[in-house]
Amino acid sequence: MSDFYADRLFNALERNEVAPGMLLVAAPDLTSEEFNRSVVLVIEHSHTTTFGVNLAARSDLAVANVLPEWTDLTAKPQALYIGGPLSQQAVVGLGVTKPGVDIGASSPFNKLANRLVHVDLRVPPSDVKGDLEGMRFFAGYAEWAPGQLNREIEQGDWFVAPALPSDILAPGRVDVWGDVMRRQPMPLPLYSTYPSDPTDN
Repeated sequence: MSDFYADRLFNALERNEVAPGMLLVAAPDLTSEEFNRSVVLVIEHSHTTTFGVNLAARSDLAVANVLPEWTDLTAKPQALYIGGPLSQQAVVGLGVTKPGVDIGASSPFNKLANRLVHVDLRVPPSDVKGDLEGMRFFAGYAEWAPGQLNREIEQGDWFVAPALPSDILAPGRVDVWGDVMRRQPMPLPLYSTYPSDPTDN
C-alpha cells in the first residue's frame, strides 16, 4: 500500500477487534486483484485460522442453476456471489433472520452478529424458511493463516467494522464497499467514491 493510506488513514483510526460477524473492509488503494474494494464478512476467527466471504463480488451465475432448492430464500439479485479465491466449488450460505427469531434455538444457524447467521446447507430449506428474511450464497471463501491477517491490518490493508443485515441482502444496485465506508468514522466516508482503478478518476 501507499504510505498515505497505511500511515495516515486506517492506522490512525480506533481499531476494532477481528471476530465473527465483523467486516474486513479493503483499503481504498488495495491493489490486490482478488480483494480490491472487497468487504469480507468474518465467519470464523481463532488462533489457527480466519476465514470469511466477500460480500461485494457478484457473479453472473444464478443460484437457481447451482442450488435450485434454495432459490425462494435468495434475496434479489438471485445470483451466486464469489466469496473468495479458495475452494470455489464449495458454497457458503449466509442468512438474515426475521426479527424476534431465537437464533440459539435453531441448530442450522451459527450466529455471527445481530440477525446474521451462517446457515448449514445440509438441512432442507423448509427447516429454516420460516426463520429467515433472506439469504446469500457464496462460491469459495477467503482464508488467512495464523498471524497473516494481523500483519495486513497493521500495514493498513484492512479496516475492521461491524456488519449490518443490509450488508448481506444489499440490492444489486448498491456498491457494498462504498456503502460500508460511508458509515465509518471520518475521514473514511470521504473515500467512499474512490474508484476501483484510480486512473479513472
